[in-house]
Amino acid sequence: MSAIPRYRAGHGPALLSAGFRPFFLFAALWAAIAVPLWLAMFAGAAPSPAALPASVWHGHEMVFGYGGAVVAGFLLTAVPNWTGRMPLQGGPLAALVLLWLAGRLACLAPSNPFAALADLAFPLAFLLVIAREVLAGRNWRNLPVVVALSLLLVANVLVHAGASGWLADAALGNRLGIATLAMLISLIGGRIVPSFTRNWLARMRPAVALPASFGAMDRAALLLTGFALLIWVAAPTARLLAPVAILAGLAQWVRLWRWRGAAAWREPLLIVLHLGYGWLGAGLLLLGLPVFFPALPASVALHALTVGAIGTMTLAVMTRATLGHTGQKLTAGSGTVAIFALITLAALARLAAPFAGGHVLPVLVLAGTAWSGAFSLFALLYGRLLITPR
Repeated sequence: MSAIPRYRAGHGPALLSAGFRPFFLFAALWAAIAVPLWLAMFAGAAPSPAALPASVWHGHEMVFGYGGAVVAGFLLTAVPNWTGRMPLQGGPLAALVLLWLAGRLACLAPSNPFAALADLAFPLAFLLVIAREVLAGRNWRNLPVVVALSLLLVANVLVHAGASGWLADAALGNRLGIATLAMLISLIGGRIVPSFTRNWLARMRPAVALPASFGAMDRAALLLTGFALLIWVAAPTARLLAPVAILAGLAQWVRLWRWRGAAAWREPLLIVLHLGYGWLGAGLLLLGLPVFFPALPASVALHALTVGAIGTMTLAVMTRATLGHTGQKLTAGSGTVAIFALITLAALARLAAPFAGGHVLPVLVLAGTAWSGAFSLFALLYGRLLITPR
């Protein structure tokens, strides 16, 4: 395929010149705001939104609000490279961003009978945009991305159906959304983590063995992970979940070990990718362990997958992609290292909260403060890069 211009020349705001710019910035801002809002609701200091119960709203906004924006920013930047087609810019990109913002406001509003429609407009429009690009570019290898976006849309529908009483449990939709994001980490992380590590090691430590190529171990990890997540979504208390999830978690850790992350410890932008992927293995293991340790709360596995895997991996991708696509040197300064430290603290504190007894609220506040601090710092340090020309 012959080379094409990466972006059209334009005279509009730099924020709308590439998909990662508005979506990474607004995702970070929303992540920084939504968790303190949830903590205020949890403590009884703020009213719950009318569209969704408070606990459902929290999960929904982290998965479909924050997570949906990061996926949009990543795919709107990556898909043109995969398909050879021009990226979405300017007015059409602004329209997508406004649909996403409308969904956030609709789900937070005290009374809005059309909240579900407003919230579902963005994932539907985004699915159609990406499907059109993949099909027009005949990029069949990336059809699984279209399947993943379809599952996110279905999951969002299930959340609203549960909140409206049409289904018995809105948590089913949130579980499907989390499982889809976890599978995307396994699929896309399985491409970028060893690739970036291989490039760095070949340049900086040529005498060190390179990450293993994709093979039977990777296929086994993907199949086990998909099966474990499917069981968890459909029947989270099924006994079959324990052996499958534990095998999946161990397979993911073996896969990660084969990528030679320990040899790249000097570069935080690489190590945080390995750390985020490691959280995926931990979350899968924790999904299976309650069968053997019934006292282990289900929320531990849930937050290992969300705060740990999704939070860490998305921040890792957002920082690296922003630096690379704005013409900066691919290295982490002290501020970026602080971002990674804060998201790690947030994950560890959130996993510790169920064991804090009477101190659960202070531990939750610590986790929420660290989470909000990580994303606030990202917006502060990277916001300038996202709103100014390359």
